[in-house]
Amino acid sequence: MADVKANAEALVPKFKLDRVLNQDQAGRRISLYGSIDENPALLILERAPFSTSQKYLADVPAQLAQVQNLGANDIYHWYMGRSGAETTKPDDSDFFADLKINLIYPCTEAHVKKYSKQGVRFVTETPEIYMNHIRPYMLSKREQGRLNWVFNIIEGRKEVEDVIYRTKLGEAGDEGFLMLPDLNWDRKTLDALHLLALVERRDIWSLRDLRKKHIPWLQHMKTRLINATVKTYPSIEPDQLKLYVHYQPTYYHFHIHVVHVRLEAGATQATGKAVGLESIMETLGAMAGDDEAGMDGIAMSYTLGEAISTYICGPFNTVAQEAQTIAAIFLDSTFVQLLEVDSGFEGAVFDKGSAGDI
Repeated sequence: MADVKANAEALVPKFKLDRVLNQDQAGRRISLYGSIDENPALLILERAPFSTSQKYLADVPAQLAQVQNLGANDIYHWYMGRSGAETTKPDDSDFFADLKINLIYPCTEAHVKKYSKQGVRFVTETPEIYMNHIRPYMLSKREQGRLNWVFNIIEGRKEVEDVIYRTKLGEAGDEGFLMLPDLNWDRKTLDALHLLALVERRDIWSLRDLRKKHIPWLQHMKTRLINATVKTYPSIEPDQLKLYVHYQPTYYHFHIHVVHVRLEAGATQATGKAVGLESIMETLGAMAGDDEAGMDGIAMSYTLGEAISTYICGPFNTVAQEAQTIAAIFLDSTFVQLLEVDSGFEGAVFDKGSAGDI
């Protein structure tokens, strides 16, 4: 394990910048494209939350590396500064980092598109579009081995040390699940808690597979996920948690996001991306028909990045059409309505939940 961590940490200093792809979250996150050992790589840098360590906070004012005054008026003064207060080493128990760093190496063109600045469209996916185009696309991605990283986690072959809770593998049947920290959580700031729950069952790819017969299972899962979270983090109470799923999800194995209610709501929690677990159960419960009635029978509206839409295509009619995008389908006015969304939502709108994401 030590060798794995050391090898991973040695990659970051070798990154050579080629260009900036995007800057978002009010400038607090930047996505860089470059290379490591001549292989393409993505480096995502994000400002980390402040430590509440008394030692760190006491040292900050005197140990700022740089201070630039922007103005002064009476008793008020404002500056830009660069922190130099952290003197602990990464192996120390009280180590505090200024930056959160994600590295995708080697990366693909799909990763580059996902993290590049892009316009966003608001589209409506009808049941017909889902069955004729989206469902075949989901199947193609599953058959390409895109979920191997998920199954590695579920079966205990990878990221074992990151799992904070799991039922015994194979013993809970359809109710089996595990939880681990989302890629973007610093694993310390509880107000920013973001966990990812992966279910063991493999017959549900997305919320489109949910049916009325699954309502008791969903309710049971919700209860178990909340209980597991508050057991792991005793200072958090049940009504401080939100549970939601994404549509479109980044990968087609059903998973649930568990977040603290105070987590800043960015694009991944926005309307057109996140769907509350309670809302899904209410929608299913209100449907006419028998227990087989489900989410595949309704229209779903969501945001779609213009660049990433090139990736979410799928083998529609011919091999030549594989390069077409879902956006191209949506632009056919006989299928859906299009709406330009506010530029404030520009950027990658897809789930950033794990290192295995597209």
